[in-house]
Amino acid sequence: MLYELAVAVGLMLVLEGILYALAPGAMRRMLAALLEQPEDRIRLTGLATAGVGLLIVMLLRG
Repeated sequence: MLYELAVAVGLMLVLEGILYALAPGAMRRMLAALLEQPEDRIRLTGLATAGVGLLIVMLLRG
């Protein structure tokens, strides 16, 4: 299980790194827009994203 978690974190870092490498301007604008959002909206978005990710993992892993 620890191995799978490390692979998942590594994959996440690869995908995020690719986004920053391919579109640094867009990432900068996105981060600036994120700073303007209220904390409650950021928290809700984070929870919803985590829920979708968990659902995907559950569906794929069975």
